[in-house]
Order: sequence, then C-alpha cells, then structure tokens
Amino acid sequence: MLNSDACDRAERLAKLRRRDEIPVLIVGGGINGISTFRELALQGVPAIIVEQQDWCQGASGALSRMIHGGLRYLETGEFTLVKESVTERDRLLKNAPHYVQPLRTTVPIDAYCSGLVNAGKRFLGWSERPSRRGALVIKAGLTLYDLYTRESGVMPRHHLAGAKETRRQWPAFNDWVKCSATYYDAWINYPERLGYELIEDTEQENPEALALNYLSVVGHANGRVTLRDESTGERFTLTPQVVVNATGAWVDQLNGVLLPPAETGKMIGGTKGSHLIIRCPELLAALQDGMVYYENQEGRVCILFPYFGHVLVGSTDIRTDDPNDVICSGDEVRYILDSLRFVFPHIDIADKDILYTFAGIRPLPVSDTSVNGRISRNHSLKTIAAAPGRPFSTVCLVGGKWTTFRAFGEQAADRVLTLIGARRIVSTVDMAIGGGRNFPIAGARAAWIDRLVAQYGLTRGQVTRWVERYGSRIEQLLPFAAQSHDRPLKNRPDYTVNELRWIMVYEQVVVPEDLLVRRTAMAIAGQLTCALVEEIVELFAAERGWDHTLAQTHLRRTFTHLASYHGLSALSDIAIEDPLDVSQS
Repeated sequence: MLNSDACDRAERLAKLRRRDEIPVLIVGGGINGISTFRELALQGVPAIIVEQQDWCQGASGALSRMIHGGLRYLETGEFTLVKESVTERDRLLKNAPHYVQPLRTTVPIDAYCSGLVNAGKRFLGWSERPSRRGALVIKAGLTLYDLYTRESGVMPRHHLAGAKETRRQWPAFNDWVKCSATYYDAWINYPERLGYELIEDTEQENPEALALNYLSVVGHANGRVTLRDESTGERFTLTPQVVVNATGAWVDQLNGVLLPPAETGKMIGGTKGSHLIIRCPELLAALQDGMVYYENQEGRVCILFPYFGHVLVGSTDIRTDDPNDVICSGDEVRYILDSLRFVFPHIDIADKDILYTFAGIRPLPVSDTSVNGRISRNHSLKTIAAAPGRPFSTVCLVGGKWTTFRAFGEQAADRVLTLIGARRIVSTVDMAIGGGRNFPIAGARAAWIDRLVAQYGLTRGQVTRWVERYGSRIEQLLPFAAQSHDRPLKNRPDYTVNELRWIMVYEQVVVPEDLLVRRTAMAIAGQLTCALVEEIVELFAAERGWDHTLAQTHLRRTFTHLASYHGLSALSDIAIEDPLDVSQS
C-alpha cells in the first residue's frame, strides 16, 4: 500500500467531525453544486460540499458532451440564455483547453422556406407543436449566434451550403437533405474529470473548504443537519447558516427532508435524456470528425459525433417524476437508432454495435407544457428563508446547463454571500481550471512534451496520452509514477498501474466504478471487458488492503451496476469462481 500526503477519506471525515457551526453546507456534487462550492470557497468562505454518490455521477455525467450555446433556444425566445451560454462556452475553451475543444457542427436541412410560420408561432408562444425548420429559419438563428460570439472571435462564422455542395461533402446523407448549414460549437471529452479538478483547485486555494463524496443528508432537527457516510453508516451533524440545495433532479426530495412541503411546493419537472455509444467505422468515417445536429421526423433535435474512436448518438427527452429512473430503456434505444437511420439510411447498426448506454435526468423547472422541448433550459434560484426550528436559509438551484455552470455557480454564490454578510473578492471569469492551467498552446506543446519525454525516460506516445487525459496535471502524475516500477495494464496497455494508483490516491476514488466510469474514459469508450474489470478490482484490493471477500463483493457490485445502468449485458451474469489475486500492487 502507498504512503501518501494526499488528504484521504479518513482524514476528510476526521476534519468533518471537528466541524459544527458552519456558514454554508452545499448538498449535491453535480457541476452546479461544485461550481457554487468553488465560487464561495474562493471568497474565503469555509464551505462544505457533500454528494450522496460520486462527483458528477448524476445528470452532470450524462450530458451529451457538448459545450454549446443552445441554438434551438433562440426559437423559444431565450436570448439571454443563449448569449450567456455562448460566452461561457468561449471561456471554457480558454480556461479548460485540455478538455474543451471546438466542434464543427453540420445541420442537414430538407427545404429552404419551411418552418417559418411554425417558428413564428413557437416564438410568440402560440404553438408548442414541434416541426421541421427550413434553411431560412436556421440561417436566421445562426446569424444571431454569430453576433453573440463575435466579441471573443474564437469561432468561424457559419456557412450555408446548397444542394450540390452538401451532396459532395455528405454523400451518405438521406435523399431528403436538400442543403446544409455548418457552424462551430464545442465539446468536452472528460466532463467528470473537469468537475473533480474544480474541487481539487478549490481545496488547494482554501484549505478550510471541504468536499466529501458518498455522504448523504438523512435528516434535520433543531437546526442541525444529519449526514450519513454511505460507506460506513457513520453519522455526523452540522449546524449551517445556509444550505444550498444543488441536488438537481433530487431538489424536491431534499426539500422534503429539510423543509415542510407547504413552504416549497414542487420545483423540478425533470426529463430523461439517454445516449448510445456505437461502434461503426462506416458511420464514424461519414461524420468527417464533426458533429451532425439534425431534426428527427417529428422535429426533435438529435446529435451524433465522434467520441473516443466511436460515435455518440442521442438523445431522448422523456418526462419523469422519478429522479432514480436513469436507465436507457429498450424503447429509447430503438428511438435513437430510428433517428439515426432517418439521416443515414444506408448505414446499418446492429444491437452488438452498441457498446455503452447512459442516461440522466435533466433538472428542469416544473412546467405544465405538453411538449418537453418547450421547457426552459434556463437556471434560477429560489430562496427559502429561515424559520422557527430551522435557523438556516435554503437556496435551491433549479435548472442549469453544463455549459453555464460557472455563471450559475457565481450567481448562487453571490446570493449566499448576501445571506451570510460576506462579499466577493475574486472572479473566476478568467481563471484556468485544473490541467488547463499553464497548458501550452498548440505551437509550444510539442517542445513541452519533448522535455517531459527526456526528463522521465518515457515514450512520446505515453506522455502524449497522459497530456490528453490530464493536461498540465501530468506534471503531478509523472513524479508519482516514477517512484516505483510501473507497467501497462494487462488488459488495457494504454493505461499503466501507477497512473491508476495516482488517481486512486489523489482523486477521492471510493469504489472501482468511480475509476472505470468517471475518472477515466474506459467505460464510455467501450473498452470494458470482464478481464479488465477484474484487473482493476485486483488493483483496488491491493491498494486499499481489501481481503478476498470484500474484493469479491466489489467485483460483483461493479459487474451488476455496469450491466444495469450502462447496457453492458456481457457483464450481467458473471459467475465469479476463481479467487482474485490481491497480492500484487
């Protein structure tokens, strides 16, 4: 086992035991809760954030991997949201260049003038019926999109291509495609890692701030909030001045624990979005390293783009009152594949080509609209004042897009600062994140990589892979990996043992799934096999000192969860007979 100066879970829990009265307790470790934690801690507030599962395990880990302005929100009149989203997109391109990159996006279009009347009706609120949009409607939206992004000058302007040019560039498009529009947004390759890096940055800047995953809120009495460690069952109590409810789809559930129902009412009306990761070289080649952003037959917007050597396709938009309903259903799989055939009819996708599925509940504001696409994607804050027997105020975060997490966190923090009588002293507008700090620009990156190759005696391929995964944080990984003999994993040679040990020691990894699904891209990249999962659990067992029985328990749980929640059916009926070898570190 490793001796480390990292603040491990036992030390974090010990710090929590020493706390009692605190200014702010943030509940919910999705991207908006993490952002609020960062914003408050950087103002000197010793905030505590807790998450009942792992960081970014809910909707924040089930996004479409797009960092975008929300082109279609222009049609519903949400101009402020689109402008804020485009601005925050461009800031992420600058502040997190190791994970966020530009994405060329093409919209196939079936006509030039269709959709004008319906678009006008939807904008005025006279109609909720989705319909297909013609080239003129799309061009009008993209022209406004260009205006919003002009200040930063980051992205090229849009381009409208006629029938001949479209057919030449996109020969695999369906015959209904008459023209196309191309513009630029952005995508993120490791969203969950970016979420964790925000936490790490924050705790380094303010050592009094504390972040703990696998810690849930289970009760409240006389102003004291009770927390439970999901690993051990141990309970803790805290007396906060303000509670921030950043639980996303679970906002109403947490309010039910902390507050009388009459004080809040229902705030969230979530919708489920599911995605597929597909292995299809023909489809991957057809995308030409860009995204296709298209309308299905009924007008629902869908996407597909390259992702870790495969194709990400999505998504659905299904109303749900159960925030725990996070499994991509068979009906959703069929819907997504049908939508794919609508735009690429000659490319066949079989069930065996689906490598991975994921789903999340969008924490949208409660709405009585009959069309899910009409529900606002904007964010808002609802404050519930303190009351007798509950001396803390509660600030609820409702809605929110991944792209706008910084702005939403800033707004939430400013509300909290007012409540606790503090003020803002630091802005995060131009603050680099994690491995984006001191990340060399493209022209200087090759020389930087050459220096690291020479310094540590590694291959250029190895260093380049680590730069892609960790950005400038590779300079923390390399000395750690050099402390002891390193070797590639047997079942995934592009990862090394010490690389994964570094993640386990320093990144609040509690169970193997945290590593497989959120700290690495092994799962979503379609790389998981039974042998690889077993190897990872062996590594965990050796690192954490698990005995054989505990290792077997974790292995079964990991297999079951991957099969149930991510469609990895090959792992669903594993019979574990051979004992794990936990003697090798």
